[in-house]
Amino acid sequence: MRKGFGLQQQTVEADIRHEPVATATRVSKAPAGECLYAIGDIHGRRDLLEKLVEQIRKDSQSLPGGTKRTIVFLGDYIDRGLQSRDVIDFLISDQLSDFETVFLMGNHEEALLRFLDDASFGKQWVRYGGGETLYSYGFQPPNTRASLRSHDAMAEAQKAWEMVWTQFRERLPQEHLEFYRSLKPYHIAGDYLFVHAGMRPDTPIEEQTVRDLLWIRDEFLDDSREFDHVVVHGHTPAEDVHHDNRRIGLDTGAFISGRLSAAKLFGKDVSFLETSPA
Repeated sequence: MRKGFGLQQQTVEADIRHEPVATATRVSKAPAGECLYAIGDIHGRRDLLEKLVEQIRKDSQSLPGGTKRTIVFLGDYIDRGLQSRDVIDFLISDQLSDFETVFLMGNHEEALLRFLDDASFGKQWVRYGGGETLYSYGFQPPNTRASLRSHDAMAEAQKAWEMVWTQFRERLPQEHLEFYRSLKPYHIAGDYLFVHAGMRPDTPIEEQTVRDLLWIRDEFLDDSREFDHVVVHGHTPAEDVHHDNRRIGLDTGAFISGRLSAAKLFGKDVSFLETSPA
């Protein structure tokens, strides 16, 4: 696995993707004796997360006794939604203790970690949702627009960012920092590969860069070649869950649509759960 982190040339915003109705004829199987639930991009909506987890909990009660129950979270827990800190509090609490859990890294968690290392990156982070995360932790992002008026204003804005950066590093809960640093780039279970954004076609997983796994869009979405595994991913919001022979897309734009989606993978069966818009 090659690192390849970086955001400079990546597209951080994506329009809602309009896709034709997909069909899946490929037979894929979850590991024997295990039911996998995969949850798409949460983006600071703890309210929706709690509702969906409760749906999953109720659904799992009908599983055969002794079935291993696993929830795979596909990343992008934070940014855009003002409950970003609350989402992390929920994920690291004991409220998921009756499930095995797998937490993947999204590009927005990568952005937070980059900000922790580089105060100047804050100006870029807030352009795609980092401001809401800072608010959720009790910080006011500096007014970057004012810095365009003069050299002195630019210097003041940089000083303000350095102050926010210093305080954020000091006050970020240690258990949150450990959570962000523990996130995995991908997870394989049975015939499924779980990743935040997708994969570069015709490239073995060992040769994928972390940048691709967290950021790729069109090269992955518009290709028709199948992978060794069915890829379960988020990252690119779409009107509906997508399921065909090569991928299952679960980002339904929860932070604005009110629809947080999950896939249930059990044996050869694939089904979906989601919250309903208020």
